[in-house]
Amino acid sequence: MKQRHTAQRIFDRLVDKQGAGDISYPMVRTYVKDRRPQIRRDAGIGPQAMFVPQTHLPGAEAEVDFGEVSVMLAGEMTRLYLFSLRLSYSGKAVHRVFATAGQEAFFEGHVHAFRVLGGIPRRHIRYDNLRAAVERVLGFYRGRVEADRWTAFRSHWGVEAFYCRPGIEGAHEKGGVEGQIGYFRRNHFVPVPEVASLTELNAMVDQWDQDEASP
Repeated sequence: MKQRHTAQRIFDRLVDKQGAGDISYPMVRTYVKDRRPQIRRDAGIGPQAMFVPQTHLPGAEAEVDFGEVSVMLAGEMTRLYLFSLRLSYSGKAVHRVFATAGQEAFFEGHVHAFRVLGGIPRRHIRYDNLRAAVERVLGFYRGRVEADRWTAFRSHWGVEAFYCRPGIEGAHEKGGVEGQIGYFRRNHFVPVPEVASLTELNAMVDQWDQDEASP
């Protein structure tokens, strides 16, 4: 039906016919946005909400992300960055802590994870829009202009990159590693570790990873 009420028309009629001077157009627009799909579903002309569970094959996929951590480093409270590469099937993760979340740390984190795991995921690794990898997002889908050094790095290692959709649409596509970073941070960075150097901290992180992987 081409002749239907828009949010603006509904607002105008509420003001003109109902004397609803205490409402605003943004209030009406938000209500219409939420209510219209419900009406369509009730009428049997709209899609029902559904969830498609993700399935992963052993060794096929992984996810990568950085998370911030606070550490008492050489007597000073310092913000550092926790790199995590998590296998999607087993949930096994490898971590490394860096002073920045820059490209060098991004590359070093991958190399460390590949050596610990003894290989590279066969299918792909999931990423969002980390600046170390992505120079520009193309639209709202998976198109990306990659950083040149990242393209060279992943070509050398045979990494196939899968870029999650921007915003809320892609939030579920890399939720495993984001949740895992939160778990690791709560369980190993509370209370705040006190270390003399990053080398000492990463030795502790390696041990924590081994402990997590033990049955």
